[in-house]
Amino acid sequence: MVLIPSFLYSQKIDIPKFYLSDIKFRLVVDKTGSDSVTQVVFKSENNIFNYSFKPRSGKIDTSISIGPSGDYLISINKKNTQNKIRIVPGWLSIIPPLLAILLALIIKQVIISLAAGIFIGIIFIYDYNPFIAFLRFGDTFILNSVVDKDHMFIILFTLLIGGVVGIISKNGGTIGLANLITKLAKSPRGGMVASWALGVVIFFDDYANSLIIGNMMRPITDKHKISREKLAYIVDATAAPMASLFIISTWIGYQVGLIQDAVNLIGLKANAYDLFINSIPFSFYSIGTIFFVFLIAYSQRDYNSMLKAERRARLTGRVSGKEESDNSIYSSNVSTNSTNPKWFNGAIPILIILFGTLIGLYFTGVNSLKEAGINDFSIRNIIGNSDSFSSLLWASFSACVVAVIMSISQKILTLEESMEAWQKGVQTMLIAVIILVFAWGISNVTHEMKTADYIISIISESVSPSFLPALIFIICAITAFATGTSWGIMAIVMPIAIPLTHNISLINHLEADAYYQTLYAVIAAVLSGSVFGDHCSPIADTTILSSLASKCNHIDHVNTQMPYAITVAIIALIVGYIPSGFGLSPFISIILMLVLTVLVIYFWGRKNYI
Repeated sequence: MVLIPSFLYSQKIDIPKFYLSDIKFRLVVDKTGSDSVTQVVFKSENNIFNYSFKPRSGKIDTSISIGPSGDYLISINKKNTQNKIRIVPGWLSIIPPLLAILLALIIKQVIISLAAGIFIGIIFIYDYNPFIAFLRFGDTFILNSVVDKDHMFIILFTLLIGGVVGIISKNGGTIGLANLITKLAKSPRGGMVASWALGVVIFFDDYANSLIIGNMMRPITDKHKISREKLAYIVDATAAPMASLFIISTWIGYQVGLIQDAVNLIGLKANAYDLFINSIPFSFYSIGTIFFVFLIAYSQRDYNSMLKAERRARLTGRVSGKEESDNSIYSSNVSTNSTNPKWFNGAIPILIILFGTLIGLYFTGVNSLKEAGINDFSIRNIIGNSDSFSSLLWASFSACVVAVIMSISQKILTLEESMEAWQKGVQTMLIAVIILVFAWGISNVTHEMKTADYIISIISESVSPSFLPALIFIICAITAFATGTSWGIMAIVMPIAIPLTHNISLINHLEADAYYQTLYAVIAAVLSGSVFGDHCSPIADTTILSSLASKCNHIDHVNTQMPYAITVAIIALIVGYIPSGFGLSPFISIILMLVLTVLVIYFWGRKNYI
């Protein structure tokens, strides 16, 4: 907030100090009761932009844009405020994420690539000064990524999961689970289908899904000569899609909250939870991805770079794409003190994470409702008002404690050995935490540079309501890919997409049924489009966690996963989002999508063994 000195006049102005040319930003001027016409002038060396406003209740609250780049001094009613806004070309906003993505694909060094993207973005933000950018790199952008409360929850949860894995690996729980599942998964097909099934079962959170399944299934897939790339894909493709669909997950409260805020903007008398439930059949990408993963696993057919990875693993036994096999890394993690590994030493801590999180969601949700004086304790209200991060943290910490107690009580490990195993497990997750922090850093850069606003502005100039779901899906996919965040894009696009749908529907005089179908499809397009972009992005946190938990080279994971994700997205567009805009039932679209997926895999895919 920029305060205007009282000796000038009793006013205050709220504007950003940095923005993009020709992109609308919010201008707020509080005239403290005066309703006279106010003149706001933005003046640079070569340009002047003059705006006149008639305040309502003594306040101006509007959106404006400024064209050419430069530093603009601001004056109100011909009085200089001594404040300025810096305008830069909009295309600069896409350079930081684009540079990070391209470098990651070329040099295959994720941390360096992310650091380069962050640094170039900070240079743009701080008036093209590399020295200031160097200083702000650490003390502002990286620091802010760490001190953010939600990020701290994720870091602690990730480290605690690593600690649990370290203990159950040392006490034989991992090997016991692997032996148990191996009895059921007696073939490569069984190993892949079992990994998919666990991904469906651990639906409550995408981070927990990636970390648990990647670590638990790796010895089984390695035994059956399934590539690490395939395991990482199965883990990643069942994480966010499942969490975004289920009505009981750590995502639901966030998604419903975004929908409710956007609905309030248009004054629509509708329950956000009901809108979300009705939008689920339109989440074609997420539904299609879950089916696609199962079919790939069951059919043992692959194509493109994944086929090469699978044939390498089957023929040579080299499950990792690197020349030096990652099996040595894994082996050091699973050395055990137990001569008779027991499956329940691994299963019980994992079940504590699963049910502990669900209990935590219920407990925090009920408490929030009671504090707010709400007596409607329905599932949707409870989950919608729950604290997902605290629930995950409680559950993972409880799992650590239980794993230590079980190890000591069975005399498999001493207290010292248990803590040493926990510490080594935490250490294995440090690289994941570092990459996550840098990924959040570049997300902060793209937020500061309004990357999403720029991409949205150049794509959504004008659109028919029939093509609105498809267009919103594409916009969310592009921006989530560029920024590496699905939640961030949901938060940016949802408040735009729902009012846009409402206004376009009114202009085109849509009937009630067509209006609500379009609205449901657009909501789903925002959610699943963000998941798709995040799914493909090499700078996305879930992509990073999936590759690290599976001990798969990160860029190899991105390169093998992207063709599959794009395939599902194209199918979802052709038979899902486009037809739904023209009134086709989503259930017919789902059937068509499943049929087309089968045809693509069986006619395009090849057996991954020779």
